[in-house]
This record gives sequence, C-alpha cells and structure tokens, in this order.
Amino acid sequence: MLGNSPVTTTVAVKDLAAAKTFYTDVLGLSVVNENPMGVFLKSGDSQLLIYESQFAGTNKATYAGWKVDDIQSIVTELKGKGVQFQTFDLPGATWDNDVAVMGSMKSAWFTDPDGNILALDNSDM
Repeated sequence: MLGNSPVTTTVAVKDLAAAKTFYTDVLGLSVVNENPMGVFLKSGDSQLLIYESQFAGTNKATYAGWKVDDIQSIVTELKGKGVQFQTFDLPGATWDNDVAVMGSMKSAWFTDPDGNILALDNSDM
C-alpha cells in the first residue's frame, strides 16, 4: 500500500530558527519549503520536516539516520562543527572513539539542539 510512496521524517523542535540553522549549516541539508507547518529539508532523495512542538526532545529513540560511506570522516567533520557524539552500553559493539563497531556495520549517534537523537551508519541495509 505505502511501499511506493515517499516518506518524510518528522522531527519536533522547540526553536524552529535554531533547528533550521543546525540542520542546514551544521548538517548541510537544504530548505525545500517553509510554511506554517514547519520547514521541509532535503537530504539526498529524502525529506525531513522540522516543526515546533512542546514535546520536542522527549523521544528517547533515534529519529533519523543517514547512510554514509566514510562514517569516521563525517564524525570528524561534525565534531569540528561542535556536534557531540554519544556512546553507551550496546551489547555486541566495540567502540572506536565515537563510532560503534558491530561486525561490518559502524554507527554513531548525536543529538540536535533539542536532544532529538540522530544517527549515522555505513550499513548496506
């Protein structure tokens, strides 16, 4: 039913202007559209919508993840822009600085200014 329809990741934020700056200037996404609902951003062939909500930052799970080829270089670049990465107890993973290594898969997690959890990974999934 929905398998052929595009999907938009939706992320609640407290301060739309600050979030827009983070997602565009720090992460490099581009603005597609701004309307009363929020800001639609382009990332590859996908879209991400940021919108204001009093519940921003309350989700304790990953909101969105980006598949990248060279995870370590992206982590280094984002750290240079002030992004702080998270490490935690993850069964079956070893940590190479801020990158979790799980066999051939590598992942890294960070948050936006509202505490929304975002991820990078190099998997072929």
